[in-house]
Amino acid sequence: MRRMVTGVALVVAAAVLTGCGSDGGKKADGGTDGAGAKASAAQTPSPSATATATGKAPAGKGAGEGATHEVTLEVSGQGRTQIMYNADTSGFEQQTLPWTKTETVRLTGAEQKVGHLVTVIPGSIQGADGMLQQAPCVIKVDGKQVADNNGGKNPKGCSYQLK
Repeated sequence: MRRMVTGVALVVAAAVLTGCGSDGGKKADGGTDGAGAKASAAQTPSPSATATATGKAPAGKGAGEGATHEVTLEVSGQGRTQIMYNADTSGFEQQTLPWTKTETVRLTGAEQKVGHLVTVIPGSIQGADGMLQQAPCVIKVDGKQVADNNGGKNPKGCSYQLK
């Protein structure tokens, strides 16, 4: 009985896998593609697929479009702490305070509509009272302060939706 169930399961799995993702080899004009055309299309991602996978516009058409902003992330205090950030690049690093990172962020068309999240989340430092607290952080966009964590009193760090 166990062999029969295993055999049936294998046949069902093969049938499901064979049917998944198949468009029957049909082209938009009603014709069919050969195996060579399918293999070539599978190996070369479309520009829109490349943009979706990387989050950036592909080089060439559309790459020059989009607003650019100078984003400055700042963490103040003394000593060393972990800092997690996201602007044009992202990272999680041990840094000596005070710390500043400035990047130029180019927004894609979609990011101009829905936004691009810029964050800096500093680790703990010793406060004036000897207790640990989150290090103070600030986000500036084009020289204007747009976010802070109230001198380290907000444990969520700093974040800003850049549009």
